[in-house]
Amino acid sequence: MPAITKITIQKKNKDRYNIYTDSEHGETYAFSVDEDVLIKYNMKKGKEIDSLLIGEIQFQDEIRKAYNTAIHYLSSRMRSESEVRTHLIKKEYAVELIDEVIHKLYQYQFLNDEEFAIAFVRTQKNTTDKGPNIIKHELKDKGIAENIIQDVIELYPKEEQVETAISLCQKYTLKYKKDSSRMMQQKIEQMLTRKGFSYDMIQLALEEIQLEKDDDEEMGALKRQAEKISRKYNHEEPFIYEQKLKQALFRKGFPLHLIDAYLKENKDV
Repeated sequence: MPAITKITIQKKNKDRYNIYTDSEHGETYAFSVDEDVLIKYNMKKGKEIDSLLIGEIQFQDEIRKAYNTAIHYLSSRMRSESEVRTHLIKKEYAVELIDEVIHKLYQYQFLNDEEFAIAFVRTQKNTTDKGPNIIKHELKDKGIAENIIQDVIELYPKEEQVETAISLCQKYTLKYKKDSSRMMQQKIEQMLTRKGFSYDMIQLALEEIQLEKDDDEEMGALKRQAEKISRKYNHEEPFIYEQKLKQALFRKGFPLHLIDAYLKENKDV
């Protein structure tokens, strides 16, 4: 049975050790191990090791490598179990090694999906303009269990949802000010839906925002749109031109009485 003849520290990685054993050809490099594995197996000069023990040591060393990879991945921010598993799979660690690592990470409290989800919801609601539906979808993508998602989303109360939705309404009201009141509201509702807000929260937010323009503001928006549309149809016969312009403006949400007033004003000029 071969015995350890020498143990040296690796030059580029001070936490790993090279193990040498005797053989019929003299002293030979056998394998390398992490410092924790070295200590666990009480590896020292003169210790005899057979192939079975070497296999066990190398398996434990692979677990240690994967564990260190996971710890490094977790060092920048909190991660879910699913994220860690995916990262280790990409690093081509075997499934049985990953299971062992995940167990150790939970054991030493480096992993906790509930705490991760709580921190994630708080960060998203405080630093982004995402609604709860988007946040829930992102948590699901990160492998968080549905029961945890339903619990932690309560950290984003309806009052805060409405406040965020109102802030978005105010921002996008300026962006869509050249549109008709009806088109502006439609675009804002679509935007809030994409951002992850429910129908009820959207309606509550819209009740707090003045989207309805007076006739002068609406006419101003109508004229700007009409100028763009006119270039598309100005080659048509007068009657066809008027009908197509009228239809286009109506599709953009302008009321018929203002469209007729605009067409009459331009006809009289």
